[in-house]
Amino acid sequence: MHKGLLKAWKDDKGFGFIKSDTLEHDTFIHISALKHMSRKPKVGDTIYFEVATQPDGKAKAVNCRIEGVAELKAPYQKHNQQPYRMAKSNFASSFLGKVASIGLIAVLCLYAFNKYNTHSSSQTPVIMNDDLATFDEQHPKIVIPKSTQNFTCDGRQHCSQMTSKDEAIFFINNCPNTKMDGDHDGDPCENDSRFKNEW
Repeated sequence: MHKGLLKAWKDDKGFGFIKSDTLEHDTFIHISALKHMSRKPKVGDTIYFEVATQPDGKAKAVNCRIEGVAELKAPYQKHNQQPYRMAKSNFASSFLGKVASIGLIAVLCLYAFNKYNTHSSSQTPVIMNDDLATFDEQHPKIVIPKSTQNFTCDGRQHCSQMTSKDEAIFFINNCPNTKMDGDHDGDPCENDSRFKNEW
């Protein structure tokens, strides 16, 4: 970055020359390099600048600023129009964003609802006539003697405690922890000689 004095300025043409102790020749400066300043330059201003070479080989000042002069934040802008445009754009984008978000949430909720209904309906068992026909084969009925109304579970577990085959059958089918059907074939007390004639 160089520092120099504005030694000449042609306001009607918008250019001038800067004299700097660090450069051998005076440097050309155009008004476009100072358009971000709050006022136009005048002879005697201290200018901070960098030097760039133009296509014709001549040097010119770029990235310039005038010492002690404020810079404009938004140069050559109509301040009464741009904020309105930005506000309108922000309003439109935020409104569309909200509509899109609500739409996306609605679609996701609908998808989840349909998925739940499909899953629920698939879990409900449907019994067909064919199933009823094979049910008895897959789940044979437990034969309980007709005289079971006389029997009650009273904690007995062994064949020696039974008074009849029917009582033993009732106990193995209805009472817990019985020890009368070792081979689990549904016939209790097979080796008990007292019930041989009942088989």
